[in-house]
Amino acid sequence: MIKIVDNIDLNTAYEHLQDEGAGATSLFLGTVRNATQGDEVFQLEYEAYDAMAISEMQKISDAATAEFGLLKTLIIHAVGVKKVGDLVVVIGASAPHRKEAMAATKYMIDTLKQTVPIWKKEFFENKQVWVSENP
Repeated sequence: MIKIVDNIDLNTAYEHLQDEGAGATSLFLGTVRNATQGDEVFQLEYEAYDAMAISEMQKISDAATAEFGLLKTLIIHAVGVKKVGDLVVVIGASAPHRKEAMAATKYMIDTLKQTVPIWKKEFFENKQVWVSENP
């Protein structure tokens, strides 16, 4: 399951990862925090180049599946304005064993941050800043 969405349904994401062969399901949940480098954050805004983002996310999923022997994966990222505490990204993997599921989840979020065209704008009291770890 690879998606760019306005809002993430965590139950649907978890249900997608269910597999009778899975001894482990690993989820990473990324949320909006309330501060960056000591400055209070009021909200974030995410934008994506959807077609390219989906394509890159699929490549990440495929690579993780091949590398870690996964049964199922998911990468879901939200776009739009998000408040502190809101869920913005879910990365998941199911595998026969926990070591592979957890390693794959870390690989997928780290690679997403480096390669997928999703941009983040942070809103502070007196400024707004576009932040990007990726292209």
